[in-house]
Amino acid sequence: MSQRADFMQQSPELTKKLVELDALFKKTTIEESIQDLVKIRASQINGCAFCLDMHVKQATIRGERPLRILHLPAWRESPLFNPRERASLAWAEVLTQIPAQGVADDYYERVGAQLSEKEMSDLAFIVASINAWNRINIGFRTVPGSRDKAYGLDKAKLA
Repeated sequence: MSQRADFMQQSPELTKKLVELDALFKKTTIEESIQDLVKIRASQINGCAFCLDMHVKQATIRGERPLRILHLPAWRESPLFNPRERASLAWAEVLTQIPAQGVADDYYERVGAQLSEKEMSDLAFIVASINAWNRINIGFRTVPGSRDKAYGLDKAKLA
């Protein structure tokens, strides 16, 4: 599979705005480790190899344990995630795969038992952003690992 057009080159102003949005996530109520887990999980669900590759490498560089990354597809059954992480992963999944009837009140309340309204709001923007990146990178077939050096991801030593 070969990469299609370079969306960053074709739409630099739009790309810049999405990058600027991502930069704001450092100022949110959501810890970087949870952001990493959520981005990996959404990318798994969406089948975005580029984003999955990137976020696994970022999480690894930041010290995430490999076993937790491997357990993400089965986070509900895994003992490796705490209640806050579970709530964040649940919120990320439901917002990535929005049910036909929308997000049920009881689901919202269960997540809200672990996350504040501000945290749920911040996390919703993080999820929206990774879903946007997933769709763009899938559409243009961005090659996994192709920007490792530029993004400093070669430090993960996972290539």
